[in-house]
Amino acid sequence: MLQKTNYKLAELFILFVLAPISLVLDIPIWFKLGFGLLGFIYIIVLLLIVEKNKFRIAKNLNWKVFWKRTFIQLLIIAFLTTLYVWFVDKENLYIVVINKPKLWLFILFFYSAFSVYPQELIYRTFYFQRYQPLFKNENIFIIINAILFSLAHLFFRNTLVMILTFIGGILFALSYKKTKSTLLVSIEHAIYGCWLFTVGMGAMLGFPS
Repeated sequence: MLQKTNYKLAELFILFVLAPISLVLDIPIWFKLGFGLLGFIYIIVLLLIVEKNKFRIAKNLNWKVFWKRTFIQLLIIAFLTTLYVWFVDKENLYIVVINKPKLWLFILFFYSAFSVYPQELIYRTFYFQRYQPLFKNENIFIIINAILFSLAHLFFRNTLVMILTFIGGILFALSYKKTKSTLLVSIEHAIYGCWLFTVGMGAMLGFPS
């Protein structure tokens, strides 16, 4: 039992600490891409074979509660981020949606489909199913998840990005804890991320503008 626990802790460190840190090191890009691809394949294999994840949409999802909670949180996020961009970077307020609406729509689709879902699969579905038994304190488990999610964005080299992704990590972890649904937390993640791009904060998050 102890050996299994130590193996999972080492695995957690390699996948969620060492891998993100390697992205900011001065090493060949092929090594970074290879490391990331192998890590993703490893996670998918574990989800399918070890954790026996069926990748099915649950039938008992409470969509009404989900949309109500997400909408309220979105209003708060929209208000705060609009104020921030207005005072800090006013010329970029809604710049993409106004000047490049086609690019805006394309990025919203691409980001939601090909970036958000893999992130939630790794940082919520896999993380919760694989490592929750290692932690007795659920609050610490969620905070560590948020820290690791923030660490995944270290390559942006931006303090504000780290703060925003930590807050997002808390929100998404709590959502997954309540719903146990990768689909719902991915939708929530996509909504908030798309809003940041829409309001004019996309450049710091790597969105093309």
